[in-house]
Amino acid sequence: MTRTSKTKARPSARKPPSRRPEGGNEVRFTHPDRVYWADAGVTKQDLADYYRSVWDWMAAHVASRPLALLRCPDGTSGQCFFQKHASAGLSEKSLHTVIDRKGRQIIAVEDLDGLLSLVQAGVLELHVRGSTIEHLDVCDRIVFDIDPGDGVAWADVVAAARDVRERLAAIDLQSFVKLSGGKGLHVVLPIDGADWDTTKNFAQAVALAMTADDPKRYVAKITKSLRKGKIFVDYLRNSLEQTSVAAYSTRAREGAPVSAPVTWEELGRTKGGNQYTLLNLGKRLRGLKQDPWKDIGRVKQKLPNLRALRGR
Repeated sequence: MTRTSKTKARPSARKPPSRRPEGGNEVRFTHPDRVYWADAGVTKQDLADYYRSVWDWMAAHVASRPLALLRCPDGTSGQCFFQKHASAGLSEKSLHTVIDRKGRQIIAVEDLDGLLSLVQAGVLELHVRGSTIEHLDVCDRIVFDIDPGDGVAWADVVAAARDVRERLAAIDLQSFVKLSGGKGLHVVLPIDGADWDTTKNFAQAVALAMTADDPKRYVAKITKSLRKGKIFVDYLRNSLEQTSVAAYSTRAREGAPVSAPVTWEELGRTKGGNQYTLLNLGKRLRGLKQDPWKDIGRVKQKLPNLRALRGR
């Protein structure tokens, strides 16, 4: 079943209006007082209210993108599991679903009601692909996950993200950054569409160049034993079925942190990847003069030819 939403996501996020945004009228919550984050006292209703408040900022980064969902029906203190399709407890009614060429169901949300239906189902994290549900084979966002090993200072994580930015800027590519909601940072590169092989090869080339230039700081292999005191430049998010946490999604971690976009200029003033939470992000957004990612949907740039890149 494929559902076409009546309300399309707005192309650019902006400061939320003082009134509550439209939407969310069809979803009915059972047990709204169920605690999802016991350590922070955050309930299902609190999570729903949070997403209502950030939908204008979030919509352009989650709507119409294939999702992988971390569900924790009993909150972070209970069992959690990843899910990529509709099933018991997750209705297709408020979702956009398609069947891919391998016969697998792909799900997405198109509007606030779709997102709130996931809250009802105990979804505490939303992970998105770097493509849209209409064009599964075309990547339009590349993610470099800057993932620190044990013993790495936050200042070094920030420096690594800036290193990625500078390398991309040297080949005329503009990038954006966000706190992961965990230990690290995500450098996000919007592109004008590329196939997945080209995408992964490019991301890998950047990561390998970093490790070759500074092997004491960086590693491009996922092997845990190699990562102590180093930063894993994770390029593996950039293939057909891989995902990364969505901008403004909560994380199923202590304190209810969120993955928060920031500007490059303010990155140096941040204190950690989990600095912003469901409880304090509203204050941050109300104090912003403009969306940190206001231009991400307007940037049109193509990946360079790798052979030409190697020749530089």
